[in-house]
Amino acid sequence: MKKIIHTQDAPAPIGPYNQAVLVGNTLYTSGQIAIDPATGNLVTNDIQSETRLVMENLKAVLAAAEMTFEQVVKASIFVSDMHNFSKINEVYAQYFNEETAPARETVEVANLPRFVNVEISVIAIK
Repeated sequence: MKKIIHTQDAPAPIGPYNQAVLVGNTLYTSGQIAIDPATGNLVTNDIQSETRLVMENLKAVLAAAEMTFEQVVKASIFVSDMHNFSKINEVYAQYFNEETAPARETVEVANLPRFVNVEISVIAIK
């Protein structure tokens, strides 16, 4: 049975989807972008700030499911410009222990929702 996960501490969905779905012990998050949940505004001043807000939004969704980044087993990163990879990775690394970091792919795409520069989703296991 699936359980819908929702928190006011992360941006509300901008389409027909949920922030996350918990099935058994597995959490599937929707991709998060740099929308400030308090204001609804995009934060795209620089790629580091944008990535940090994406990760904080993911952290809030994980917390709503009573989980942390330690339980993340897979991450998917979508970027609009692979030249930003090292700056994104620098911020992303602050949220994971390198020795237990999840599997991951990083893919450059033509466009992302609201024309942001980075979108990240994760899968976590309780």
